[in-house]
Amino acid sequence: MPARIPPLCAVVLAASLAAPAFAQAPPLTAVPALDLDRYVGVWHEIARYENFFERMCARDVTATYSRNADGTIKVVNACRKSDGSMASADGVARMVTPPSKLEVRFAPDWLAWLPMVWANYWVIELADDYSYAVVSEPNREYLWLLARDPRMNDADYERIVDRLRARGFDPAKLLRNPPP
Repeated sequence: MPARIPPLCAVVLAASLAAPAFAQAPPLTAVPALDLDRYVGVWHEIARYENFFERMCARDVTATYSRNADGTIKVVNACRKSDGSMASADGVARMVTPPSKLEVRFAPDWLAWLPMVWANYWVIELADDYSYAVVSEPNREYLWLLARDPRMNDADYERIVDRLRARGFDPAKLLRNPPP
């Protein structure tokens, strides 16, 4: 007579076998230090996980950060659409857990009191010279590789992707932007 697996054990076993590999990864950590004065400025998106709010972006994706008088950060995301026109979105970021965990929102100011309009923005990797940064959030659903220069050589890109793989990200989901 074959051994029977109790129903609850069968469900747990099936769920654990079906869990994606990245779910087994250790909790995501942010970089230990972020100098906001060095971080502000223009960043070019080198690659990203596809997401609904950038679905119209075909190329030339940038994020421009500047300091606001109240200590928050002005965010302007822009991109070129496939028809050649530009699209942009204005937002604001705030420091949550210094030094490298922020939250960002693109909802109107009058909705800022709602927790659900704020999204995690964690800098999880940063070049010593601030030439590139990798941004994500604790669930690894979003990922951006940003650089000061709109081009990144293949060797540097592959080294970063290898480190992301080791941290539980799926490189096959990365959409690399075409260079200008």
